[in-house]
Amino acid sequence: MSEAPLQRTALYAQHAALGAKLVPFAGYEMPVQYPTGILAEHNWTRTHAGLFDVSHMGQAFIIGPDQATTAAAMEILVPADIAALKPKQIRYSQFLNEEGGILDDLMITRAAYPGYEGWLYIVCNAGRKRQDFAHLEKHLPPAVTLKRGEGMSLIALQGPKAEAVLARINPAVREIAFMSYESLDLAGITAHISRSGYTGEDGYEISIWDKDAARLWQLLLTEPEVKPIGLGARDSLRLEAGLCLYGHDIDETTSPVEADLLWSIQKRRRIEGGFMGTARVLKEIADGPVRKRVGIKPEGRAPAREGTVITDMTGRQIGVITSGGFGPTANGPVAMGYVEAAFSKADTAVQLVVRGNSMPAQVISLPFVPHNYKR
Repeated sequence: MSEAPLQRTALYAQHAALGAKLVPFAGYEMPVQYPTGILAEHNWTRTHAGLFDVSHMGQAFIIGPDQATTAAAMEILVPADIAALKPKQIRYSQFLNEEGGILDDLMITRAAYPGYEGWLYIVCNAGRKRQDFAHLEKHLPPAVTLKRGEGMSLIALQGPKAEAVLARINPAVREIAFMSYESLDLAGITAHISRSGYTGEDGYEISIWDKDAARLWQLLLTEPEVKPIGLGARDSLRLEAGLCLYGHDIDETTSPVEADLLWSIQKRRRIEGGFMGTARVLKEIADGPVRKRVGIKPEGRAPAREGTVITDMTGRQIGVITSGGFGPTANGPVAMGYVEAAFSKADTAVQLVVRGNSMPAQVISLPFVPHNYKR
């Protein structure tokens, strides 16, 4: 059986022209790195402004007759407090299954466009959007519908210079609060600009029509602080920031509580429940989870890759690494994984089984690199 042909974003020609190394990712042909390489791209984003094509992500709208109806429908599927979302506010949450496992994680925004007050805008993971959309269509009530974001691109500008760069085009971007959006004009392009991202740095995610993507991309790259960044550095940046990657650090077997995402479940939902998987989530909140996601810092320079077994000091397996690699800003190997709850306290000594040998490591508090969000 032949595999389906890879899709391309509206910026594919731009990546090719820049000499990007293109690889299959979530059904798309995406840039993993540019000629300067992953290390340089990672460091540039931490010190300047990195430009990412994230158009493969799933953009969609949840549409109801009013905000209360739409929020109530979504609160069955996610544990976040959607009813309390203010206009233009963004909230991170997860789709859960009946057993409390994570089907996907996503961003949810309450629309404030005139005439669209009953709409929510969501962004979900590229590799899960087909399943997410089917899940929504199955469970949304008749009064609430899903509208896929067809013909839309998504560009992320991340790093300490992102605000200054974008403000040259429209100074109003300075006033966008963290985890909120504004609709602004960028050199004649209508853009939905969210102050958010997945690098741990300040920055923006910019949703535009496909027809405008190449022009905005090229315009941003004319700024001296901006360089294009691929998926390789995106992964090392989010790992240092202690952020989960679906299919690795979270999946249908992990709950938000054991994934250390309890902060994303607001107080009302912890008390009332009412979402899929409530029984498991509320039990883990009350009694504590059996295992917990933690940061792992290997001693020495050898990285701990996904699947590496974690043991206690006697050699008994207590967990497994779910993401790992070299952290350029941390200047050493960094990893995340799950360990038995008794071993989840920071500074706990553990061992990693690498090629049959036990290597010393330590549980540490996440993130590895402090977040630089503008709050």
